[in-house]
Amino acid sequence: MTWLWNFLVVFAFFALMEGVAWFTHKYIMHGFLWIWHKSHHEPREGALERNDLFGFMFAIPSIWLIVAGAETLDWRFFAGLGIALYGLAYFLVHDVFVHQRIKWLKSTNSPYFHAMRMTHYHHHTFHGKHGSEAFGFLFVSRRFLKRFSKK
Repeated sequence: MTWLWNFLVVFAFFALMEGVAWFTHKYIMHGFLWIWHKSHHEPREGALERNDLFGFMFAIPSIWLIVAGAETLDWRFFAGLGIALYGLAYFLVHDVFVHQRIKWLKSTNSPYFHAMRMTHYHHHTFHGKHGSEAFGFLFVSRRFLKRFSKK
């Protein structure tokens, strides 16, 4: 039964991170920390951008929880693991698949992944702090799924 509890903690924190990412993207990245995020809405020069600092910010609670729970493998370890797995999924979907920062996964036959890519491109049609929509990363709302899915 312990393995089921641990799996549920990992899953819950992974799922929770989509909400945290949406909130952070909408109200912090497009808010008072626009000075960091702005680099992501402009042409990139070089491999890194100031926006990449957010990855380190999200890694801090994950690392802290993993280290704090490592000795006894309590819920903190698995919560940190869920956050870390979300970070990995974010990197693969957002940086690799959508923005092609690493040239893998260039095309897809999946209507969902196509809609995910197009929804994020739609978000980037606005280059300023205000006016953007679609702040999620892994979840595509029904409205955008309907609009951007390949038929």
